[in-house]
Amino acid sequence: MRSHPETSRAALALAALLMVAAPTARAADLAPAPLAEVQRVAREMNGDPALNGQHVEHQLRWKNRNERKPDANDAAPWMLRIARWIAGAGRGLMWVLGAIAVALIAVYAWRWASVRSDAQRARAELLPSHVNELDIRPESLPSDIAGAAAALSRRGEQRAALSLLYRGALSCLVHDHRVPIRAASTEGECAQLVARALPGDATAYFRRLVGAWQTEVYAGRGAEPMEVIALCNQFDAHFATSPGPSPQASMATA
Repeated sequence: MRSHPETSRAALALAALLMVAAPTARAADLAPAPLAEVQRVAREMNGDPALNGQHVEHQLRWKNRNERKPDANDAAPWMLRIARWIAGAGRGLMWVLGAIAVALIAVYAWRWASVRSDAQRARAELLPSHVNELDIRPESLPSDIAGAAAALSRRGEQRAALSLLYRGALSCLVHDHRVPIRAASTEGECAQLVARALPGDATAYFRRLVGAWQTEVYAGRGAEPMEVIALCNQFDAHFATSPGPSPQASMATA
């Protein structure tokens, strides 16, 4: 609907005249309308868009009765989908974290085993192969040290027999008992180390063996064959070693 400016102005003028000069049925009781009241009515009419010449348009449209007003609960499906996605992502993240933890444990175990193996290998490399030019490697000794030494003693080779017994005892002390004997350790130092590491009977036997060896090598007089045979018979009770990889090991003397 559209209103015309001419119609609005005419209506305004007509209303003002009616308010000022309208006859009343009881003229004696009513006073003429004051000017202020006329001005107020004119302002109200001017403020009405339908009367002041402003352009007013009205549009009609069909309203669907089945149309539902937006509700705050409409956001629930979105929130539910987001919550489900977060839950699924959380489970996946837990699986990933678990796999990472397992991998870290495996790497740590592998490194620990590697370090331990390296430490054992380094410790093995620190073990002396010779003590004062005496070969104490297990593979350099016969499987039956006492029997081989006794055979040498019966042939009159007391020095070779005592050397084999002493080498076998040193090899057992270094490789089996982990006594810290070094390549330059003397007979006296070895006896002291044995006294701190082995029981009294083994220490006493080792001192007898060292004494017979020193008598043969340094004193310039041969050891008693009966004493050497006795040392051979008692060797396995204190210093029996595992058989070496080579049963045909050398029985070379010092």
